[in-house]
Amino acid sequence: MLARKTLIHEWPRFLPAVVAVAFSGLLLLAQASLVLGIFGNAAVYITASDADIWIGSPGTQSIDQGLPLNPDIEMPLRMDRGIAAVEPFYLRSAEWRSPEVHGGMSVAVSGVDVRPGGMLFSRLLSPELRERLAEIGTIVVDRADLHKLGTRQGGQATLNGHPVRVIGVISGLRALDGANVLASSVTARLVSTPDEGDLPTYFVAKVRTPSEAEAVRERIANQRSFGAYEVWSSKQFSRKTQLYWLLQTGAGAGVLFLAGVVFLAGAAITSQTLIAAIAGSMRAYATLKAMGVSASSLRTVVLKQAFGVGVTGTALAAILCVVLLTIARGQNVPVRMTPVVAAICAILVMAIALISGLFAVRRLHREDPASLLR
Repeated sequence: MLARKTLIHEWPRFLPAVVAVAFSGLLLLAQASLVLGIFGNAAVYITASDADIWIGSPGTQSIDQGLPLNPDIEMPLRMDRGIAAVEPFYLRSAEWRSPEVHGGMSVAVSGVDVRPGGMLFSRLLSPELRERLAEIGTIVVDRADLHKLGTRQGGQATLNGHPVRVIGVISGLRALDGANVLASSVTARLVSTPDEGDLPTYFVAKVRTPSEAEAVRERIANQRSFGAYEVWSSKQFSRKTQLYWLLQTGAGAGVLFLAGVVFLAGAAITSQTLIAAIAGSMRAYATLKAMGVSASSLRTVVLKQAFGVGVTGTALAAILCVVLLTIARGQNVPVRMTPVVAAICAILVMAIALISGLFAVRRLHREDPASLLR
């Protein structure tokens, strides 16, 4: 009761602490959303498709590192009783050249099945765009990459010297490095290098019964009649790709280090501001202590105040984060947030607030009530 009344009636004193908690939470949420968005883009090939199983070369750590597969693998996949559909995926690296940009740049070309109901990039490609990609030499790029590629919708360019035309633009296709280009499997094979030839990089499959997906994956993984390959579920392969970019690349190490710095800076600002706000009530606490109020009761009051400040600041941070993410998505900034990550960030911010409250309690216990009442 005392903690709640103090927060309500003396809110100007606690306002800086609330703002500090909100700022710390916003920094944490923004950093987490950028990490999820940026490194989630590495697995866009997987997350934008509705395949259940991916088959690739053994030892593949990230989807962009796949090697050509033996095409004979496709037949036993189609013969498996648990598989409903199979598609080859041609992932190629090509040199992009545009009349509007001097020099070339490396792009990733994804060759997909353009027939209706195709699994690859089904969450990004509309049926109309998929049908238009059936024309050889046509491609689709991300809207945010148009300036980088020096092109526009309807623009002309070359991939490994082969002429191509941009027949559509979509959102959600941005790459960590270079740019992603969608094309039909025929066009992708056309721009392939001699080393790549007509060999697919992956096979993707859809199971008949989703609940049996893991059993089907294990059954396929144990077959070795047509060469070496590795089998992953979509979730496994997506997680594997994102963790590789996050933990085993320089870009990931830099982002994680920055996230740590942001967390420590936010924690320091929040703790000092909250301790200062609670310290402003030291005389009142000293009076209660001199009147015989127990230390545990005073500790409860201080921790409730810290909890109230933490909850208010976290709620404000959540509102600001929603606004910030909306603006970021409107500017094609790769950001993403999940309920689990948001909950973890909220727990961390609340932990900072409560730990700051504990530090204030320690100071109160160390002080002599007589000295505080002078």
